[in-house]
Amino acid sequence: MKSNQKLAIMFWLKKSKTTKDGMAPIYVRMTIDGNEEVISLSKKAHPKFWDTKLKRVTEATAEARAINSKIGSMESDLERHFIVLQSQYEDVTPLMLKNAFLGLPIKFDGSNHELVGIERIKTLLGAFSEYIKTFELMVDNKTRSKETLKHWRTTKTKVMEFVVKKFKQKDIDLIDIRPSFATQFYKYMTLEVEEPLAEVTAKMHIKKTRQIIEQCVTDELIDKNPLKGFKCGGGDKEVIPLEMSQVQEMFEKDINIERLAEVRDAFIFQCFTGFAFQDIFGLTPQNIIRVGNNGERWLSKERGKTGVNEMVPILPIVEDLISKYANHPHCRKNGCLMPINSNAKYNAYLKELAVICGINRELNTHLARHTFADMMLNNGVPLEDVSKMLGHKNIRTTLRYCGIKKNRISENVNKVRTIMFTPEGEWKKVSGF
Repeated sequence: MKSNQKLAIMFWLKKSKTTKDGMAPIYVRMTIDGNEEVISLSKKAHPKFWDTKLKRVTEATAEARAINSKIGSMESDLERHFIVLQSQYEDVTPLMLKNAFLGLPIKFDGSNHELVGIERIKTLLGAFSEYIKTFELMVDNKTRSKETLKHWRTTKTKVMEFVVKKFKQKDIDLIDIRPSFATQFYKYMTLEVEEPLAEVTAKMHIKKTRQIIEQCVTDELIDKNPLKGFKCGGGDKEVIPLEMSQVQEMFEKDINIERLAEVRDAFIFQCFTGFAFQDIFGLTPQNIIRVGNNGERWLSKERGKTGVNEMVPILPIVEDLISKYANHPHCRKNGCLMPINSNAKYNAYLKELAVICGINRELNTHLARHTFADMMLNNGVPLEDVSKMLGHKNIRTTLRYCGIKKNRISENVNKVRTIMFTPEGEWKKVSGF
């Protein structure tokens, strides 16, 4: 690996190919050691709505937001492929990166000039190993969290134990996996092991296994995903978000214990950005971008769980927290925006924080995310915009955050109150028909 190799990515409009309706195609240029390759984004934009500095579309439309999301995802994917290639080859060229991104063979072998690709994966555990190896590189690059990496390793271990027990072999070929694999795996984890797993935990492991196989389908290692029909959802417990009064009381609470004060601030940061733990954990000044003609400051980051780019305008309270911790020793040493503990410590400290603040319920990192969604939805932000800010792959996931619309309920009940009761609270007499 060449430690001094750097990748430069630039998106631009190819105005020479402008169509009759004034739209120009968007391309991305990848530059390594002065050499370049180009890939089409397969999207178009009007030059008057193209920000040449931000490399984003400024038009306030759903299509523009979709294009910007694709730009962010493509940029992240190219960076991820570059990291993987650096771990496998001494020299990485733009053509190698382009081919890796497009799913083509990686490079030429100088001895026989035949195309040579990365060795094709044939087994399930081999696919897990390859995915985890890539994930480890992303953890090193601070684009994924160590906590999530642990979850993937645990799932691989569960699969390995199941394959040994059920099939009496160390691994299983991808082409030998049948739809019944998921059902048998679920039964094994919930009924047949010494310490059975809860239903939701077992389904989580199957969901991750299904994701690995789906990646194998994408990589054309197999034709279809045999686990696609297994339902991993259902049984989700409704999360009741915090009231804004509770969030405000927590923020204004005088806390003398430094570690708890920092956790309180991190939780408030989550409540006003909607970022999950693993995403706030890796936030750096580079995740702050300028958007629009006014140069409004936003946070932009590829979500660790889904790979979808989430973009959130920075609210004043978040701006104040970023300034507060700019010179914090942990932030200066690690180049991050907030001093975040490990997930285990974070949640443990949140329990202490709940007691100090008189909140009679469990505080956890995911509750902050639901509180953010509730705040946005109840203040009139459209569902599709909330979905984008949360980094969801589809709007159906966001619907799970929409259990309570307090403002709408209040407005509708107030109409009933006005019709049925006087201002003094007396029941109005109903006139006959």
